[in-house]
Amino acid sequence: MARNTEAASPTAPQDIVEAAGMPVGSGNMKPEYDTRLANEDLAPLRRQKWSWYNIFAFWMSDVHSVGGYVTAGSLFALGIAAWQVLVALVVGIVIVQVFTNLVAKPSQKTGVPYPVVNRAIFGIKGANIPAIIRGIIAIAWYGVQTFLAAQSLNIIFLKFVPGSAALLEHEFLGLSALGWISYAILWVAQVALFWNGMEVIRRFIDWAGPAVYVVMIVLAVYLVSQAGWENVSFDLSDPSQPDVGFWGSIGLMFMAIGIVVSYFSGPMLNFGDFARYGKSFSAVKKGNLWGLPVNFLFFSLLTVITASATVPVFGELITDPIHTVERIDTPFAILLGGLTFVTATVGINIVANFISPAFDFSNVAPHRISWRMGGMIAAVGSVFLLPWNWYSNATAIHYSLGLLAALIGPLFGLLIAGYYVAAKQRIKTDAMFTMSETGAYWYSNGYNPNAVKTLLWAGIPTIVLAVFPKMFADLGMVDVSWIGNFTWFIGCGLGYFFFVLFERMDPRVPTFDGETDGISDGTIDGAAATADSEPPAISGEIPVQQASSR
Repeated sequence: MARNTEAASPTAPQDIVEAAGMPVGSGNMKPEYDTRLANEDLAPLRRQKWSWYNIFAFWMSDVHSVGGYVTAGSLFALGIAAWQVLVALVVGIVIVQVFTNLVAKPSQKTGVPYPVVNRAIFGIKGANIPAIIRGIIAIAWYGVQTFLAAQSLNIIFLKFVPGSAALLEHEFLGLSALGWISYAILWVAQVALFWNGMEVIRRFIDWAGPAVYVVMIVLAVYLVSQAGWENVSFDLSDPSQPDVGFWGSIGLMFMAIGIVVSYFSGPMLNFGDFARYGKSFSAVKKGNLWGLPVNFLFFSLLTVITASATVPVFGELITDPIHTVERIDTPFAILLGGLTFVTATVGINIVANFISPAFDFSNVAPHRISWRMGGMIAAVGSVFLLPWNWYSNATAIHYSLGLLAALIGPLFGLLIAGYYVAAKQRIKTDAMFTMSETGAYWYSNGYNPNAVKTLLWAGIPTIVLAVFPKMFADLGMVDVSWIGNFTWFIGCGLGYFFFVLFERMDPRVPTFDGETDGISDGTIDGAAATADSEPPAISGEIPVQQASSR
């Protein structure tokens, strides 16, 4: 079998390729790296300098969105007491925090993104399987989030450009002319932000998260002042619903926990794409602590206060912040609120649905697809999916994205089992960039059969549980559709169990016992030391750039 023996060229100052928009040379492209597996976007970072605040701001951008607002508000309408919802929110988000820390560690320690880490588990070629699955999901939701942000922009146009109302009468492919204009504006804006690279994105989310909070607090204070604090009730449940009783409320609490974890399952799976920039694992964990339990709980309280105040102010419960701002109907409120929710939605879109497929698709063919090109594939693909046509169709989402999303749990459980149990947190970073058939992660023709079998054994039952209960309920048969809220847990557990089982029956993942050179063993902070006080590089071949004193 013919193999590409061309070695990767060392990075030179004049090279135009950049590491995911980082300064030239940020990716440690070693001469022996195979060009079919490596480019500066995917290579280990020379310097990892994100602080805990950068990670905290990432989660603020991920939480602050129209979808996050509606999701948090919907939990308070499940029919259980407000304190039970808060308990479920805290439990759910702590679970997210714990699992996010688990998936962050291998990427922070090696300095490579999520799809590259999977090479150690799935094999050099097999890593494209989880990358493509996650990439397709991100493309679809990228289109949806852009459409939701366009709805906010539509409101601004209709308020300040009266003639724009005529554009609503013309429609093409299911979207009005005004909708196309708003969608195009946001599409271009997001691409421009993405194109400028990770450092610009980092600065954007550092600013966007706090800015959205300020406006949301102002909105909540305004509505409460209009309603009167004594008229605000935190019980958003429908009074016409029958009392569910004690055990019924416990079941609904577990359902709320499942909804919270499922909501964050996508960015949680590929969080390594961001954790790789963390200057230490402790900084990543601190950012996750402030960005998940603290941030999400405060956001949820702010959400329920705002939603609750809409009842006495407008005479009905409004859980969509775009509609809330629209009902205030003052030019300043519409302009400020509309732009805020545009900013919030762009923030979550960039961090959750743009960067992930950029790395995922680049991983498929690094010598042909850069990080920027991978992102553009996602951006262009999102338009062709015409997300506005199927977003309002719950059945379409369920049988398309629901099927793919059911695989996120198994992929997560598989990665955790592979890194912490099979590999014992020991990865040979350089071995993830060679196509040699004698390489540690070549396995069987580039695929780890244990990982592929696990995905089938864990994925098929999870897909069945995600798809068929709703089908049975729609046909008037037994309704067990509630189980759909727990498919992530089921899939994660199955993925973990089967991979551990198969690796014990037929061990494939190497642990490199007795080796030290070039090994990330889970104790050294990052691919290279980023400050004088930090540990040395994991490999003597990786040049360490000392941090300048400030």
